[in-house]
Amino acid sequence: MLRTLVLVFALLILGSGVLLLWMRPADAVPALVFGGLLTFGTVFERWRYKWLHTTEAAKGTPTGERFVDPVSRELVEVYYDAATSERSYVKVKDC
Repeated sequence: MLRTLVLVFALLILGSGVLLLWMRPADAVPALVFGGLLTFGTVFERWRYKWLHTTEAAKGTPTGERFVDPVSRELVEVYYDAATSERSYVKVKDC
């Protein structure tokens, strides 16, 4: 829901930048840049965050961090690979 609202807001800013580009090109640059960055960041944000891994596929060692994933509502443990600085998120198996 929030992601959709941010995307609509970003597209409105981008659209106003396009309209300003037609009317007053010098004033359009901030709206085009901000609207474009906000749109790009909202659309491609999920690329940055990794899906949950299985314990076998997780790289590195457990950090001791645990949290409840807000989407799946599952308990997740964080693994850290010092060689690549990559963090892996692993669903904790039910006991």
